[in-house]
Amino acid sequence: MTSVNLPTPMIRPEGDAPPVRMVKVIDQTKCIGCHACTTACKSENDVPVGVTRTYVKSVDVGTYPQARRAFQVTRCNQCVDAPCVAACPTSAMHIRADGIVDFDKDSCIGCKACMAACPYDAIFINPDDHCAEKCNFCAHRLDVGLEPACVTVCPTGAIMVGDVNDPDSAVAQVVGRQPVQVRRPEKGTRPKLFYRGATQATLDPLAATAPDGDTYAWAEKPRGAHLVDPGNPEGSTSSAAAILNYDIAHTAPWDWRVSLYTWTKGIGAGAYLVALLLLMTGHLTGDDTLWTWVAPLVSTVFLAVTAAVLVWDLEHPKRFIYILTRPQWRSWLVRGGIILGAYAGVLGLHLAASLFGWDGLRTVVAWAGLPLAVGTAVYTAYLFAQAKARDLWQSPLLAPHLAVQAVLAGAAALVPFAVVMSSDALEPLAWTVAGAAAVHLLLVAGETTVAHPTAHARLAAHTMTHGRYARFFWAGVVLVAVGLLAPLAAPATAWLALPALLGLLAHEHAYVQSGQSVPLA
Repeated sequence: MTSVNLPTPMIRPEGDAPPVRMVKVIDQTKCIGCHACTTACKSENDVPVGVTRTYVKSVDVGTYPQARRAFQVTRCNQCVDAPCVAACPTSAMHIRADGIVDFDKDSCIGCKACMAACPYDAIFINPDDHCAEKCNFCAHRLDVGLEPACVTVCPTGAIMVGDVNDPDSAVAQVVGRQPVQVRRPEKGTRPKLFYRGATQATLDPLAATAPDGDTYAWAEKPRGAHLVDPGNPEGSTSSAAAILNYDIAHTAPWDWRVSLYTWTKGIGAGAYLVALLLLMTGHLTGDDTLWTWVAPLVSTVFLAVTAAVLVWDLEHPKRFIYILTRPQWRSWLVRGGIILGAYAGVLGLHLAASLFGWDGLRTVVAWAGLPLAVGTAVYTAYLFAQAKARDLWQSPLLAPHLAVQAVLAGAAALVPFAVVMSSDALEPLAWTVAGAAAVHLLLVAGETTVAHPTAHARLAAHTMTHGRYARFFWAGVVLVAVGLLAPLAAPATAWLALPALLGLLAHEHAYVQSGQSVPLA
């Protein structure tokens, strides 16, 4: 066992000594897969059944008679540039002075943004207290000079924790003088969990490639495919031996409520935006009911539904106010909350101006409403971009795509009201639906036909178009395509905009859930 060679972590070294930087080294050449670290961690930290801060996975690699089993101890990677810290809206996830990425359950609202952001599937929601949790190097033990529980119980000394800036520490000796590896370095998170002697098959299961060059997840490879361990390219891995064993199952952090939220938010942003664009192009007058009342009311209702869905999705819905009272400003949940609040204020002022006949105020409010409506439509692209774990969501076209979807959704939502209240607006609304539907379908075609740069993105896209969520994806394509017919014999065909609205909902569900479908550990 390796002792922790440092003072209490929160005490800074005196003089010119470098600051404490706690790291962990796991020597996989010594790991025997006994699971003592998992058991000790559960006992020390009172981790409930069904979730775990640290677990051991194993991969059978090679071909008989040279087949072997490789183990990997898997946990939080204690990143220098921790994406979970950037995504957390309340600083519940934070970095201590000694570099340990820790968590504060009193500040956690259970938004699961940290889970979506973590490229290592290392964070979970504790089913007992409904807060985000992960390995924190047993910081409470380090603070009193004790070793982490996993270090204490490891029978082979495979786990080491210490100050990498202390040249006399065991971890500095390994990291500075021996070849070590980290998981997913391409994510730029600069992990402080180093592996010695690990194979690529355990570090990144999706890196295993078939002889034809295709890349498969171990659990989803075609029957009969022979995989190759990139760490040992001479030895193919037979399909029978390519078995990846986990202590825990992969679960998507965001469920159907996030899919619904992106749809309702698109309508809330798009209805006002489309009405404003029709006003600016002369297709609506300033006193038209569709502009003065319908558009802001539709937007207000769907914005309220959006807020309700967001709060409902929290593990601690009563703490939703923490986003405003304890904001961590790098988080796009916080920035999005500010945009939604400002946009709601604009809608309220617009309705007040219509109620009291203040035409001048309504004009001023409209100018403020234009950028806020666009911001409401597209900020989710930046929220998804903070989810570094989800490669499918890292497209630079996601923001403009969401803007197009908002225009399509807003125009389609206004069609039934235009039939009753503003027949002159039906034809321009129908053409808006058709144009937005065409652009949406072109962007979807690009998303599904252009080669994705990573194995994770390719597998997520395949899951969306041919896997578990294919029926939602193709239903979305067909229903949105119906919207192309809306202007052909308008106003009679304007009602064809409504299937396009449902098609957007189906597409959003397929896209959001497929992006989270790939196991990362």
